[in-house]
Amino acid sequence: MAQATRAGVPGLAASAGGYGHGVTENPAGLTVIGIGADGWPGLPGTATAALTAADVILGSDRQLALLPPDVTGVRVAWPSPMLPALPGLLEEHRGRRVAVLASGDPMFHGVGATLVRLAGPEAVRIIPHPSSVSLAAARLGWPLADVDVLSLVNAQVERLHPLVHPGRRILVLSRDADTPAQVAGLLRDRGYGDSTVTVLAQLGGEAESVRTGTAADFDLTGLDPLNVVAVECGRGGPARPVVPGLPDDAYESDGQLTKREVRAVTLAILGPQPGELLWDVGAGSGSIAIEWMRSHRGCRAVAVESSPERVARIRANAGALGVPDLAVVEGRAPGALAGLPAPDVVFIGGGLTREGVLEAAWDALPAGGRLVANAVTLESEAMLAAWYAKLGGELTRVAVNRASPVGGFTGWRAMMPVTIWSVSKP
Repeated sequence: MAQATRAGVPGLAASAGGYGHGVTENPAGLTVIGIGADGWPGLPGTATAALTAADVILGSDRQLALLPPDVTGVRVAWPSPMLPALPGLLEEHRGRRVAVLASGDPMFHGVGATLVRLAGPEAVRIIPHPSSVSLAAARLGWPLADVDVLSLVNAQVERLHPLVHPGRRILVLSRDADTPAQVAGLLRDRGYGDSTVTVLAQLGGEAESVRTGTAADFDLTGLDPLNVVAVECGRGGPARPVVPGLPDDAYESDGQLTKREVRAVTLAILGPQPGELLWDVGAGSGSIAIEWMRSHRGCRAVAVESSPERVARIRANAGALGVPDLAVVEGRAPGALAGLPAPDVVFIGGGLTREGVLEAAWDALPAGGRLVANAVTLESEAMLAAWYAKLGGELTRVAVNRASPVGGFTGWRAMMPVTIWSVSKP
């Protein structure tokens, strides 16, 4: 079962250089030109000269239609899907003068970054245009340094959750005309229906328009698909902390949940860093993997869980808490770990005493990788003590007491103590 599910693990295959099949140079050069809704009149002379001289011009149908007839290069519309076709297109037009049209700033959530990765920075010339985010900030008078920016062009709207806080300003790059309604719906569901939502469409063009309302009652029909959504969060919704240790009731759970205080300590010991991949083995409700990913947008995680009901719950929690890209593998460790992308860090929260789990996790780690395991039973604690004696590291015991009613008074109720072993691989 784990093998079948693993094929759907998103976003974990490779990063830089992943499309470089034979694409190492472009002798004639590759020019990526940012273009806005104002089209040809809004381009600087360097951009119009590059387009006029180009043998081939790649872009979307909408972008290509902005060029005047006297731009004679062969116009090639992007195929769908675009990304897998890029290496072949570059190879097909090797040795010709190639211009690529991109929306706004090609290096800001644009195709420019992908082309630099494929062809190499020495082969790509970038001529940027003001991004739609810059134009939106200018229209609104918002200092960009104080604004959170999120692209939903190729992402799920749930990615917005970690940015929603009372009084915060957010700029959202839309996928299409439906995105503003999805944003408003998420805000309403979070209790932020009093948020001000502004939709800025066709920025910089003759058809530029601005519509403003509240998330609770904004009429978001008939919008132009080329839009940016500006959100000024209201103050009526519940706040979620940005540090590890979300309230326990933020999660759907059957009780298999690392409690808030222990979770905060465990995340501090795990020490997430941007770009690292975590295996959360025996993930339960997914809280460790979810808060690992919430710590930075570059942090990735795979949650491994054998219970189908808990797998569904992990996915629901991940969406509700803003990390819908969390990869979930249904299966039992250690078998379910085979073939997963190599981790930087492993956390074992369940199945610790199962034969081969610790060994498989340790073997999968590279030099410098970190392993953290939590134990609550005498048997699992004894196993950690044995591994600690063999490999060293650090052992920590966390005991938490919460106040609760005792008759007409208040007393302390102890939670089960948790032993945490952490070790780095030499």
